[in-house]
Amino acid sequence: MAEPAEYPPFQLGKPRFQQTSFYGRFRHFLDIVDPRTLFVTESRLKEAVQLLEDYKHGTLPPGVTNKEAIIHPDTNEKIFMPFRMSGYIPFGTPIVVGLLLPNQTLVSTVFWQWLNQSHNACVNYANRNATKPSPTSKFIQGYLGAVISAVSIAVGLNVLVQRANKFTPATRLLIQRFVPFPAVASANICNVVLMRHTELEEGIDVLDSNGNIVGSSRIAAKHALIETALTRVVLPMPILVLPPMIMSILEKTSLLRSRPRMVLPVQGLVCLAAFGLALPLAISLFPQMSEIETSRLEPEIAMATTSKMVVYNKGL
Repeated sequence: MAEPAEYPPFQLGKPRFQQTSFYGRFRHFLDIVDPRTLFVTESRLKEAVQLLEDYKHGTLPPGVTNKEAIIHPDTNEKIFMPFRMSGYIPFGTPIVVGLLLPNQTLVSTVFWQWLNQSHNACVNYANRNATKPSPTSKFIQGYLGAVISAVSIAVGLNVLVQRANKFTPATRLLIQRFVPFPAVASANICNVVLMRHTELEEGIDVLDSNGNIVGSSRIAAKHALIETALTRVVLPMPILVLPPMIMSILEKTSLLRSRPRMVLPVQGLVCLAAFGLALPLAISLFPQMSEIETSRLEPEIAMATTSKMVVYNKGL
């Protein structure tokens, strides 16, 4: 049976869609973040992996995308379900709803920021470049640094807003709803850097066009972390900015005014829709397997290969 026109022919070891364009990466990551892959059984996953191993000729059906969404490209090990990109939306949406709750107390602000950055830290670590082993002590150090920085930024911004006496109570409440974005965006940068700082110290593997390891590069690691950090700044933008704007309008409607108990479920649906839009858009900004010119890397790497371009796993 021929594949649908929107699915290009399958090529072993390569993404279905071209990674040189934003649209191609977007289509690719729609498969990666698909929550349906969370329900793939162990036997079904083994069948998909075996099918890829045995592949010689012909094409595969569109549904064979489970391996990339479940297994880490460097370790070939399963990623724990809540920390996969396909688990980011279903497990992260309740946290987003909590972050956007109005009239936050100091305790609730600390709790939701801690929970959010704990989840982010584990996602960043699970989807890192894992070509070099990372000891547990490094993970703990990075986790503590990421969470402390996030909570400090969030609490500091909330205190500043509460002390802004020139604002009316209604304006102060509206501003407080937007506080999570700068807090989470700045904390996300700290989170990525701290959870993956081992890559900056030891470098990451870069590969030639044949998939052979050329060497370990700290410069490539720096590029990988910058690109990942940028996606973490863009990611919370629609999630934490759009819902407060939409909810401020919806809460004025007669439907929610007469049924205040519906406010939280409606906010949850709005956050879910915003998260579902934001995640594939954000991680599509850069290809997971990024290219860099060898002339921009360390001299020993440039001398070790005749390739003008090498590839590295940026992580997600």
